[in-house]
Amino acid sequence: MKSKILALSKNEEFKSLLKQKKISNKYVTVFFGKLPNKDKNKLNISFVTKKKIGNAVRRNKIKRRLRNIINDAVKKITLKFDYSYLVIAKPTMLNKEYTIIKETLFGDLERIQ
Repeated sequence: MKSKILALSKNEEFKSLLKQKKISNKYVTVFFGKLPNKDKNKLNISFVTKKKIGNAVRRNKIKRRLRNIINDAVKKITLKFDYSYLVIAKPTMLNKEYTIIKETLFGDLERIQ
Protein backbone atom coordinates (compact mmCIF):
# COMPACT_ATOMS: atom_id res chain seq x y z
CA MET A 1 0.00 0.00 0.00
CA LYS A 2 1.45 3.32 -1.03
CA SER A 3 0.79 6.08 1.43
CA LYS A 4 -0.13 9.54 0.32
CA ILE A 5 2.55 12.14 0.93
CA LEU A 6 1.26 15.61 1.72
CA ALA A 7 3.16 18.88 1.86
CA LEU A 8 2.86 21.36 4.69
CA SER A 9 0.65 24.21 3.59
CA LYS A 10 0.23 26.77 6.35
CA ASN A 11 2.79 29.23 7.62
CA GLU A 12 1.96 28.28 11.21
CA GLU A 13 2.88 24.65 10.47
CA PHE A 14 6.32 25.69 9.22
CA LYS A 15 6.90 27.98 12.21
CA SER A 16 5.87 25.37 14.76
CA LEU A 17 8.11 22.70 13.16
CA LEU A 18 11.09 25.05 13.18
CA LYS A 19 10.73 25.34 16.97
CA GLN A 20 10.74 21.55 17.48
CA LYS A 21 13.45 18.88 17.21
CA LYS A 22 15.99 18.70 14.40
CA ILE A 23 18.65 16.41 12.96
CA SER A 24 21.39 17.78 10.74
CA ASN A 25 24.05 16.35 8.44
CA LYS A 26 26.26 17.62 5.59
CA TYR A 27 23.43 17.63 3.04
CA VAL A 28 20.14 18.41 4.79
CA THR A 29 18.58 19.57 8.03
CA VAL A 30 15.44 17.70 9.06
CA PHE A 31 13.00 19.34 11.46
CA PHE A 32 10.35 17.02 12.88
CA GLY A 33 7.60 17.02 15.45
CA LYS A 34 3.94 16.49 16.08
CA LEU A 35 1.41 18.92 14.68
CA PRO A 36 -2.20 19.22 15.88
CA ASN A 37 -5.04 18.29 13.49
CA LYS A 38 -2.84 16.01 11.39
CA ASP A 39 -4.07 12.94 9.51
CA LYS A 40 -2.24 9.89 10.91
CA ASN A 41 -2.56 7.92 7.66
CA LYS A 42 -0.62 10.40 5.53
CA LEU A 43 2.99 11.52 5.67
CA ASN A 44 3.33 15.27 6.11
CA ILE A 45 6.65 16.38 4.62
CA SER A 46 7.92 19.47 2.83
CA PHE A 47 11.19 20.23 1.07
CA VAL A 48 12.83 23.65 1.15
CA THR A 49 15.71 24.88 -0.99
CA LYS A 50 17.00 28.40 -0.53
CA LYS A 51 17.75 30.75 -3.40
CA LYS A 52 21.42 30.83 -2.37
CA ILE A 53 21.77 27.28 -3.68
CA GLY A 54 21.32 28.28 -7.31
CA ASN A 55 18.83 28.90 -10.05
CA ALA A 56 15.41 27.24 -10.29
CA VAL A 57 16.74 24.27 -12.28
CA ARG A 58 19.24 23.36 -9.56
CA ARG A 59 16.73 23.86 -6.75
CA ASN A 60 14.13 21.70 -8.48
CA LYS A 61 16.72 18.97 -9.11
CA ILE A 62 17.44 18.86 -5.38
CA LYS A 63 13.72 18.68 -4.55
CA ARG A 64 13.21 15.85 -7.06
CA ARG A 65 16.08 13.91 -5.48
CA LEU A 66 14.67 14.42 -1.99
CA ARG A 67 11.15 13.37 -3.05
CA ASN A 68 12.56 10.21 -4.61
CA ILE A 69 14.57 9.40 -1.47
CA ILE A 70 11.52 9.85 0.76
CA ASN A 71 9.40 7.61 -1.51
CA ASP A 72 12.06 4.91 -1.12
CA ALA A 73 12.23 5.52 2.63
CA VAL A 74 8.48 5.00 3.01
CA LYS A 75 8.83 1.59 1.34
CA LYS A 76 12.04 0.40 3.04
CA ILE A 77 12.11 1.86 6.56
CA THR A 78 9.34 2.64 9.00
CA LEU A 79 8.70 6.35 9.30
CA LYS A 80 6.58 7.79 12.07
CA PHE A 81 3.40 8.98 10.40
CA ASP A 82 2.31 10.95 13.46
CA TYR A 83 5.30 13.26 12.93
CA SER A 84 5.52 16.03 10.36
CA TYR A 85 8.84 16.66 8.62
CA LEU A 86 10.52 19.71 7.10
CA VAL A 87 13.64 18.97 5.04
CA ILE A 88 15.89 21.94 4.29
CA ALA A 89 18.58 21.27 1.67
CA LYS A 90 22.13 22.55 1.92
CA PRO A 91 24.34 23.67 -1.01
CA THR A 92 26.68 20.67 -0.57
CA MET A 93 23.92 18.43 -1.90
CA LEU A 94 24.46 19.54 -5.50
CA ASN A 95 27.95 18.09 -5.86
CA LYS A 96 27.45 14.66 -4.24
CA GLU A 97 26.19 11.41 -5.69
CA TYR A 98 22.59 10.36 -5.16
CA THR A 99 23.49 7.12 -3.36
CA ILE A 100 25.65 8.87 -0.75
CA ILE A 101 22.91 11.39 0.01
CA LYS A 102 20.35 8.59 0.21
CA GLU A 103 22.40 6.57 2.70
CA THR A 104 22.99 9.53 5.02
CA LEU A 105 19.34 10.62 4.92
CA PHE A 106 18.17 7.04 5.60
CA GLY A 107 20.48 6.94 8.62
CA ASP A 108 19.04 10.18 9.96
CA LEU A 109 15.45 9.08 9.41
CA GLU A 110 16.14 5.83 11.29
CA ARG A 111 17.56 7.84 14.20
CA ILE A 112 14.25 9.68 14.54
CA GLN A 113 12.46 6.43 15.49
